[in-house]
Amino acid sequence: MSSKNVAKLLNLLTEIHLNHYSGKMISDFNQLSEKIGQLAEMAHALRRENAALRVSAVTLTAENADLQQRIEEAHQRVMALLERIPVPDADDEEEAA
Repeated sequence: MSSKNVAKLLNLLTEIHLNHYSGKMISDFNQLSEKIGQLAEMAHALRRENAALRVSAVTLTAENADLQQRIEEAHQRVMALLERIPVPDADDEEEAA
C-alpha cells in the first residue's frame, strides 16, 4: 500500500461525519450547553450574594459588639445606683411595722 493510500485510509478513519449524529443528539448538546451557561451564571450570582452577605456579617458583628458594650455600661450604671440605695437596718424595719 502506498503512503498516499495509507494517508487516505487514516483520513477516512479519523473523519467525523456529523450526519451520523441525530438531530436529537445535537439538540441535547445545545440544551446541555444552555444549562451549563445558566449554571455558570447562577454560580456567579451566588458568589456575588455570598460576598454581600460576608460584608453584612462583618457589619452586624461590629454592631453587635457595640450593643454588647452599651449593655455592659448600662449594667454597670444600674449596679452603681443600686449600691447607693441605703439598706434599711433591722431597727428601721421594726419602726415601719
